[in-house]
Amino acid sequence: MLEKLKTEIELLGRHLEVLRVVAAHQPIGIMKLADILGLPYHRVRYSLRVLEGMGYIRASSSGAVATERALEYLDGLDTEIDEMIELLEGMRDAPSHNL
Repeated sequence: MLEKLKTEIELLGRHLEVLRVVAAHQPIGIMKLADILGLPYHRVRYSLRVLEGMGYIRASSSGAVATERALEYLDGLDTEIDEMIELLEGMRDAPSHNL
């Protein structure tokens, strides 16, 4: 039941990793990103496309750059992750009900 969620979390983790590297090394090209992350080119390209569609990065003539929206998102990311962890821990500790 949780396999699809796990797959989505792993994909989100890759997107966040790409976003963090773009923000730290901008502007940065796709080949350099792939080298830094140790990921195949096609996976990095997919993440860049998703992030651009969400407004977190934009393409420039020198490579990908993070938008202001991305920087604000990254600033609040730890809080959002903590909230998700709390929700998941609540599932683990939830009492079982007789059905």
